[in-house]
Amino acid sequence: MEIRVQSVKFDADQKLLDFIEKKFSKLPRFYENIVTTEVTLSLLNDHENKNVKVNVHIPGNSVVVERSAKSFETAINDCADILKEQLTRKKEQMLEQ
Repeated sequence: MEIRVQSVKFDADQKLLDFIEKKFSKLPRFYENIVTTEVTLSLLNDHENKNVKVNVHIPGNSVVVERSAKSFETAINDCADILKEQLTRKKEQMLEQ
């Protein structure tokens, strides 16, 4: 599985990139057929100004999760938790068919 990271209007440091890699490299445990995972980091103009959008490409579909928080790490954790649940559900639906 390939993980692509795009940071909009800023440069993400290596520590943040390593954190993203660590969190999202575990997703194939929940759904084996993930093709790519695209992570977009951006800054917003409000109080919780760190935005993370994750697009997980699986055969015939896509799972998209977007969260904002005070830190990128918190938003990444939230996205990873939601993706684990959604991918587990998708896998169960696929097995039922």
